[in-house]
Amino acid sequence: MRASTADGDQESEQPSARPARRRGPRPAGSATISRVAEAAGVSRATVSRVMNGSTTVAAELAARVRAAAAALDYEPSVAARSLALGRTGTISLVVPDLSNPLYQGVLRGLGQAAAETGRRLLVAESNEDPEEETVLALEARRNSDGLVLASPRAPDERLRELGARLSPFVLVYREVPGCGAPSLSVDNAAGVADLVAHLTGLGHRHLVYLAGPPGSAANSERLAALRAAPGLTLTELPCGSMFDDGHAAAPAVVECGASAVVGFNDMVASGALTGLHELGVRVPADISVTGFDDIPFARYTTPPLTTVSIPKNELGRQAWDRLRALMEGEGGGYDVRFQPRLLVRDSTGPRHEAPRPREEQDGLDQR
Repeated sequence: MRASTADGDQESEQPSARPARRRGPRPAGSATISRVAEAAGVSRATVSRVMNGSTTVAAELAARVRAAAAALDYEPSVAARSLALGRTGTISLVVPDLSNPLYQGVLRGLGQAAAETGRRLLVAESNEDPEEETVLALEARRNSDGLVLASPRAPDERLRELGARLSPFVLVYREVPGCGAPSLSVDNAAGVADLVAHLTGLGHRHLVYLAGPPGSAANSERLAALRAAPGLTLTELPCGSMFDDGHAAAPAVVECGASAVVGFNDMVASGALTGLHELGVRVPADISVTGFDDIPFARYTTPPLTTVSIPKNELGRQAWDRLRALMEGEGGGYDVRFQPRLLVRDSTGPRHEAPRPREEQDGLDQR
């Protein structure tokens, strides 16, 4: 028999005359919800509510159900629970490249915040492929309660087309008006403006930009800001987003005669640092080098890298706040554009003559 309290928000049942007991050996985890209900002297519905965390079951009754479940080694079916609740208890994150520490910071902030409410985090990478990214995003959304897209490479039009199928979702490092998702982005133009002001203050007038992936919105914004900077000669070199890309670009950097390098990100800039060192080019005595993002090891390069810092963990935590609100039927809040912060380290210095490869410098030293 069931009874309710005066306010109607607590459920109780009469204790069963049958005590909970085991009925001989059985494989661990083989118990069913019916056996737990029988052992606890309650209905299957009551067991289901207790296992799903409902607060409408009286405390004494809930404790009895949990004790019976523990005694029987009962483990609720994840699939059945998801169907009953209409939720999976998981969220998804899709990134272009998991080897990039930039996304690891977002992953950590998002994962820690989600875990505080008992959610699990599924992570997938698209390997910088826009088509693969959309396939992954749709599949991830089907298997989770919400989605975070970090630096998506798909065009704006494609994201707007998919908006209804991906909802609820949140964009990180990207703004796409009209797609139905709140965004957390970075003011790339402001970050580039700070870098340019720093470099021109040191006398640099010829910069070389090691460009990021063509599908990257951040790359487009950073390049546009560099092109708009007055009084500069700008050389643009196709590059990429990883250490090897920057390393491979070092000879072209020397050949173009620029006195300062602006890397698409810190990975590219760090690769360029190593490549220039191997060519005998001194940083910053011969050429200055800057990056973007302030990934953890940027301060430990040789020399430490001048870069632009963005709040990676905070972006992840705020992405969770907005996604949770959307999953609970609330608004996702206003869009946020974070202001980056210039960090001046030892990889930048006053302008000198254009760098020469080690072979040419050795020839001059012998004269």
